[in-house]
Amino acid sequence: MSDRPEIGVLCLDTSFDKIPGHIRNPDTFDFPVRYRVVEGATPQRLVREADPALLRPFVDAARDLEAAGVAGITGACGFLVLFQAELAAAVRVPLWSSSLVQLPMVHRMVGGPVGLLVADEAALTPRHLAAIGAADVPVAVTGMAGQPEFREVMLEGRRDALDVGRLAAEVDERVDALARAHPDLGALVVECTDLVPFAHRIQARLGVPVFDIVTLTTMAYASLTRRPYRPGG
Repeated sequence: MSDRPEIGVLCLDTSFDKIPGHIRNPDTFDFPVRYRVVEGATPQRLVREADPALLRPFVDAARDLEAAGVAGITGACGFLVLFQAELAAAVRVPLWSSSLVQLPMVHRMVGGPVGLLVADEAALTPRHLAAIGAADVPVAVTGMAGQPEFREVMLEGRRDALDVGRLAAEVDERVDALARAHPDLGALVVECTDLVPFAHRIQARLGVPVFDIVTLTTMAYASLTRRPYRPGG
């Protein structure tokens, strides 16, 4: 394995701005990443339709990344969790398709209900949670599909230019509403990779641990690049 192994990222077919903190912005990480866009894998098909026909092209893309030599593979949309088992079985390197893979662990860490911030609340089904053994985890879900900036840019792809301030305010609104409805949250998992740039704002408002695809990928990378411990650091 190289001293600086790459992490492969399975990407949806989108073209909007990817700001720092987004998994598709390479400046988000201090290690190398390799992107593979799956043509035709739109948010509509994956998030809202859960189109099973997407499994094959995602498997092919994962195998392409493996052949390119990546040390592990992740995904740029949390709704890929529906294909977690099939994708992981298709390659010989670790594969974590979604930030939701962390959900059972997070629940055990905090003991109470876990908040979920998702792209589209109506699209999240028991199948998605069952795919990672989280069917019985108590969750409180809020979604972004009703927020104009998020819907127009991320879900519907009407334009590529992103109004970051407008999206940040939309995230604040949904998080504040979640906190009012569920004051007992022990942690929050950000399903949507597009919202990770606002994780610091979310934590400031909720005052709880916040997990996302970047926290998961950083942890997984550390597990793949162990170094000897040395006296004095």
